[in-house]
Amino acid sequence: MFEPLIEVEVAYATSAEQVIINVKLPEQTTVESAIIASGVLTRFPDLNKTVLNVGIFGQISQLEQPLKQGDRVEIYRPLMRDPKEARRQRAAK
Repeated sequence: MFEPLIEVEVAYATSAEQVIINVKLPEQTTVESAIIASGVLTRFPDLNKTVLNVGIFGQISQLEQPLKQGDRVEIYRPLMRDPKEARRQRAAK
């Protein structure tokens, strides 16, 4: 007998491109499994799986978090500048 599958999206964006990859995985799969299955780590070799900041629909999550049907896993890039400091600099002008 086969295990039921769920479909989730894995989203990642660089300054040059944005990708959203649909994957079908067994129920009770994790954020980490979805990221690996999506192939995004191969497509963007600069991503380091051990220090990924991830979320599900904008809510910070852990790699061990189980997924549900229709979830969207988002991989966040590190900030180039501190947003508070950027606002201070704009206000100072």
